Amino acid sequence: MKKLIAISCLLLLCCGGLSAKEKAAQNKTPEQTTREYWVSLLDKICYPVISSLAEGKLKEKMPIETTIDRAYHVAYLEAFGRTFCGLSAWLELGPDDTPEGQLRAKYIELTLKAIDNATNPESPDFMNFTEQQQPLVDAAFFAHGLIRAKTQIWDRLSDTVKRQVVDCLKSTRSIRTPTNNWLLFSGTIEAFLLDNDLGGDLMRIDYAVNKHLERFKGDATYGDGDQFHWDYYNSFVIQPMLVDIVKILNRHKLASDATYNTVEARMARYASILERSISPEGTFPPFGRSLCYRTGVFQALGQIALMHKLESTVTPAQVRCAMTAVTKRLMEAPGTFDDKGWLKIGLVGTQPSMGEAYVNTGSLYLCTTGFLPLGLPADDPFWTAPDEPWTTVKMWQGVDMPADHSFNK
Repeated sequence: MKKLIAISCLLLLCCGGLSAKEKAAQNKTPEQTTREYWVSLLDKICYPVISSLAEGKLKEKMPIETTIDRAYHVAYLEAFGRTFCGLSAWLELGPDDTPEGQLRAKYIELTLKAIDNATNPESPDFMNFTEQQQPLVDAAFFAHGLIRAKTQIWDRLSDTVKRQVVDCLKSTRSIRTPTNNWLLFSGTIEAFLLDNDLGGDLMRIDYAVNKHLERFKGDATYGDGDQFHWDYYNSFVIQPMLVDIVKILNRHKLASDATYNTVEARMARYASILERSISPEGTFPPFGRSLCYRTGVFQALGQIALMHKLESTVTPAQVRCAMTAVTKRLMEAPGTFDDKGWLKIGLVGTQPSMGEAYVNTGSLYLCTTGFLPLGLPADDPFWTAPDEPWTTVKMWQGVDMPADHSFNK
């Protein structure tokens, strides 16, 4: 008994000898990593769309914030096509035994069900692929997602669902295409079909690619149509789709290595410009249309990081830190989500006046394309390298830095 009392006293003395700081350290839960933060936020954004559609209840559950009646015919495909486009790179990593891998496995199964419901004419959530012009846009984002998640999504669909998907994508050929960035929507759909031996129309692909190569304005920027516009459509649409279309053509020996290398190098330079646009406070210049797409502004930067093709002057760590800062500023702003978790119109919180006539609730889900680096595994240097200040942080701290130069190949 005396021995037991002595041991108990010793334990009490040892515990009592800990400082308050040491006790707090013992009880502290591990901090959320940057990657865990990104995954949790992507989950928060995507779950209402993907889970509702997998259940066959997207049209029942999704609220539609809009100023025009026609949005009710197109908003659901917008929500799904855009959500899947941004989610797809992460899904392509496949399941594993980690908590993230198990969450990914859940989303893969939900997405497979969602695609069936979106393309099955007997489903209550069957999407509009033909009425009005807008479905061409979001069928292309859907196709882009299938390109990005070929192994985990396209290859795992049943033959029946694959036929449904192909029928829906080909039905968009009836939609007349404006001769601006919209050419790349038909080009992306046809490139997906071509890449999978499903009868892709090479003429539509070539026309889209060639018109954009003709419209190169210099310093890694393409015109949206014949004119130049100060907006972020080079990131929302033009460069990510153009690079992936030409990559497919090159793989099938239908575009030269030189052409692919050129469009890739241009997007790398454009990505560097996007990185430089993020201020030390995590903001960026709010000019141009469609700002309600929020983090979609940085799709091209995220895609180049995903491809491991950043310019030598930009490190993966500084891109991670810059994109995290701007993502927090945008997605944590009060009013970004409604009380059921659906996105609201605005750039910073709820700003309904910022929504153009073509913007509705579904449109907002292009923000998911700002999460493409999650397609890199957790042990990639993008996620594991120590935090590093991005360009504007260093610049405004007075760090001696090389001059910036234009790129006009």
